[in-house]
Amino acid sequence: FGASDRWWEQTDLTKLLLSSNHISQISEDIRLLPALVTLDLHDNQLNTLHSAIGELQELQTLRLSHNQLSSLPVEVCMLRNLRSLTLQQNLLENLPEEFGQLENLTELDLSKNRLTDLPQSLGRLTGLQKISLSHNKLSCLPDCLSQLTNVKLLDCSNNQLSDVPASLAHMLSLEQLHLRHNRLQRLPQLHAPALKELYVGNNQVGVLEAEQLECLKAISVLELRDNKIRAIPEQMSLLHTLTRLDLTNNDIGSLPASLSLLPNLKVLLVEGNPLRGIRRDLLTKGTNELLKYLRGRVKGDSEDPPTAMTFPSQARINVHSIKTLGVLDYSDMQADSIPEEAFLAAEGQNVVTANFSKNKLTSIPARNNQLKDLPADMENLAKLRCIILSYNRFKSFPEVLYQMFSMETVLMANNQVSGVDPARLARLEHLSTLDLSNNDLLSIPPELGLCTSLRSLSLQGNPFRTPRAAIVAKGTDAVLEYLRSRIPA
Repeated sequence: FGASDRWWEQTDLTKLLLSSNHISQISEDIRLLPALVTLDLHDNQLNTLHSAIGELQELQTLRLSHNQLSSLPVEVCMLRNLRSLTLQQNLLENLPEEFGQLENLTELDLSKNRLTDLPQSLGRLTGLQKISLSHNKLSCLPDCLSQLTNVKLLDCSNNQLSDVPASLAHMLSLEQLHLRHNRLQRLPQLHAPALKELYVGNNQVGVLEAEQLECLKAISVLELRDNKIRAIPEQMSLLHTLTRLDLTNNDIGSLPASLSLLPNLKVLLVEGNPLRGIRRDLLTKGTNELLKYLRGRVKGDSEDPPTAMTFPSQARINVHSIKTLGVLDYSDMQADSIPEEAFLAAEGQNVVTANFSKNKLTSIPARNNQLKDLPADMENLAKLRCIILSYNRFKSFPEVLYQMFSMETVLMANNQVSGVDPARLARLEHLSTLDLSNNDLLSIPPELGLCTSLRSLSLQGNPFRTPRAAIVAKGTDAVLEYLRSRIPA
C-alpha cells in the first residue's frame, strides 16, 4: 500500500491477538471488525465484555482465560460459528441459559472459576469433543451432559462432587474422565463403552464393588490413589485391557494374586498401603517383580494341598521346626529367592537360626532392621518422597524428616515412637500418608489435626486413650476433625 492508503480499509482483519497486556475493557468499536475469525484476549484485566462482541458472526476462536470476568453478556451466545471458547481462570459464578446456542463449539474450557451449577442448555452443545470444568464449586453434574455424545475428554477434577450420575454412560465417545479431588465415596458405575482412562484419586472411596469394575470394559488407566480403599475384589482381574493401576496411599492390606493374570498390566503402584505378606524390598523392585511374586502365589494356590499323611518335616516350610526349635530351614532348594511364606511362618516366633544354604541366592534377603536414628545428611535428599522405616527401633520421630519438605509418605509402624511435633509436621505440605501404628504414643496432640495435607493417618495399636478407638476406626478424616475440635480456643 502507498503511504496515503489506510491498510485497515483495504483488507479484512481476521486475527486479532491482544493477549498478555493490561487491557481492562474492549471498545464497542470491536463491531468494526466483522471478519474476525480469531480474537485472543487472554491474560488481561477484563472485568466486562461489551455486547458488541456478539456482532462478530465469523468468530471461531475466542480466548478469554486469565481475566476477571464475573459474568458473560448474553450476546456471546449469538456467536453461532464459535468452535473454541476458553474461559479458564476468571470469576464466573454462572452461565447464561442461552449458552446452548453455541452449537458449533468443539472445545470449552471453564476451569478455575466459581461455578456452582451449569445451565441445562449445555446439553445442546452436541459438537463438543473436550470440556473442562475443573477447579470450580460444582456439587453435582447435570443429566444434560449425557447428551454430549461426541465428548472424548471430560475434566471435573477439583470440585465438590459426591456422586456422578449414571446417565454419563450415554456419552458414547467418552475416553477420559477426570474426577480427582472431589468428595466421591464410591467408584462411579458407568457403562461408558469407550472409557479408557478414569482418574478418581484424592477422594473418599472406601469400597470397590464388583458391579462398578465390571462396567469398565475398555479401561486402560485406572487411578485410585489417595482414597480409603481396604480391599481389591477379584473382579479387578477381569479388566483385560488395563495397562496402569494406581493404588498408592490407600488402606489395602493384601493384593489378590489374580492381578498377575492381567495380560496388559505394565504399571502397578501400591506404595503407601499397609500391605501384609509382601516384603517392602519387593515393592521397591517395581511392577515386574511384584507381578512375578503374585504369579507365584497363583501357582501355589493351584497346587494340591498336603494330605493327612504329610509329615511336618516334609512340608515346603517346616513350621514345626520353627515353632519348637527356633530354626528357619530353607536349605538345598536351588531357589534364587526365599519365598514370602517362609518369613510369614517365622513372624512372631523366636527364631534363632536361619539356614538358606545350598540355594542360588545372589543377595541376602532383606528383613527388619534395628535403626534408632537417621543421619542429618539425609536432608540433602531434596527429591525423596517416600521413606519406609517400619519394624525398627525408633523411639522418636527422626529429626531430619521434619526438614524434608518434599516428603509425601512416611511409614513408621512397629517402632517405639513416643511423640511427634505437629507444628513441624504441618510444614511438610506434601505429606499425605503417615503411618504411626503400633508405637508408644501415650497422647495425640490436637494440633495434629492442622496437618490438612494428610489423606491417610494410621494410629492403631498405640496406648493413647483419646481419640477413642471408635473414632480411630472411622478413618483419617474423622480423627483429624476430632483433633481440631480439641484445639484450645
